[in-house]
Amino acid sequence: MKPATRISASCTCATYATFATLCLAIGTLHAQPYPSKPIRLVVPFAPGGSTDILARLVAQKLTEAWGQQVNVDNRAGGGSVIGTDIVAKSAPDGYTLVMTSTSTATAPSLVRKLPYDTLRDLAPVIQLVSTPNALVVHPSLPVRNVRELIDLARARPDQIAFGSGGNGTSTHLGGEILRLMANVRMTHVPFKGTAPSITSLLSGDVSWVFSAVLPALPLIKAGRLRAIAVSGAKPTAALPGVPPVGATLPGFDTSPWTGVAVQGATPKDIITRLNQEIARGYSTPEVRERLLREGNDVVLNTPEQFDVFFRGEMEKWAKVIKSAGIVIQ
Repeated sequence: MKPATRISASCTCATYATFATLCLAIGTLHAQPYPSKPIRLVVPFAPGGSTDILARLVAQKLTEAWGQQVNVDNRAGGGSVIGTDIVAKSAPDGYTLVMTSTSTATAPSLVRKLPYDTLRDLAPVIQLVSTPNALVVHPSLPVRNVRELIDLARARPDQIAFGSGGNGTSTHLGGEILRLMANVRMTHVPFKGTAPSITSLLSGDVSWVFSAVLPALPLIKAGRLRAIAVSGAKPTAALPGVPPVGATLPGFDTSPWTGVAVQGATPKDIITRLNQEIARGYSTPEVRERLLREGNDVVLNTPEQFDVFFRGEMEKWAKVIKSAGIVIQ
């Protein structure tokens, strides 16, 4: 018979001490308040655009509130896919955020092989704003409202051209859904960005475009472009007196939007904390006034509300992309 194994008292005490130290370390790790280190906010577009501007405002407000630096990291490319993929594959700890937008919702229908599962790998935090586009026409076009534009397109099938910032962009999809809802035939002319489409409109090469309000506003005020509608469900303060397209085509609402998301498995308490602090920062009178002046409608919903909205956006745009026959990349 083998002799019984003896464990010395000193060995047992050492083992317990090591175990206790490990438990204490784990407990301390979990007890650390969030955030306890800098946060990375990925912007999947180039610096200087509207999404980047909104992101830097988020970073500023969170840094001021928490005393932890929030660093904006621009990772443009792939129509927002490259930057979004970074966050989709990040640790689910709330230290890597991503700016989401209409592009995030359309990507599953436009990109054949997304490197992530949008609904599984991203968790909505908050929708910041909705930013209606302005439907602007060249002054030579004999229309002053959406009804007249539809009638003209119906009288001249395929002869009315609308420009956009590129295939699959919100300015393109807005034009396609208008065409589909009005049951008219118009020709789409894509450009590499909204600015070139505006230049083409000014020269009369295209008849109309959907444009962000801010860059179009000086041209509208100068009489070089005419705003006949906005793409949201209601008028926008930046263009008083300009009705929504939905006043003519009920249910039309193609406003681009911007929000914040985190990795899909991030704990709910962290998501809630992010939501509440971002909403607080965006709710100050000076911030709200600035956002409205720049053509934004402030939203600031809950994570649950944003999730419902986001899923609806994915479904809506998937139908439009299929009906318009837009080629998947």
